[in-house]
Amino acid sequence: MDEIQQAREYGAAQRAEGEAAGFAKGKAAAIVAVLSARGVPVSNEARAHIEACTDVVMLDLWISRAATVSSTEEVFTTAS
Repeated sequence: MDEIQQAREYGAAQRAEGEAAGFAKGKAAAIVAVLSARGVPVSNEARAHIEACTDVVMLDLWISRAATVSSTEEVFTTAS
């Protein structure tokens, strides 16, 4: 593989990584926005926990929970 091809592949990988990070960041912002719009307080600790998550499947679950919970802690707990 020549250097130009390596550079292209590296650039593509970096771009995909950046897009995934941006996608997760947007989902995290949505969680905080939903909670805030519903009047559910979001502590700095909870906000940091949400923003640190990069698992889009988990973030999607949290978005769903944010629509119905009465506290931020309930976003992170699993149903029993």
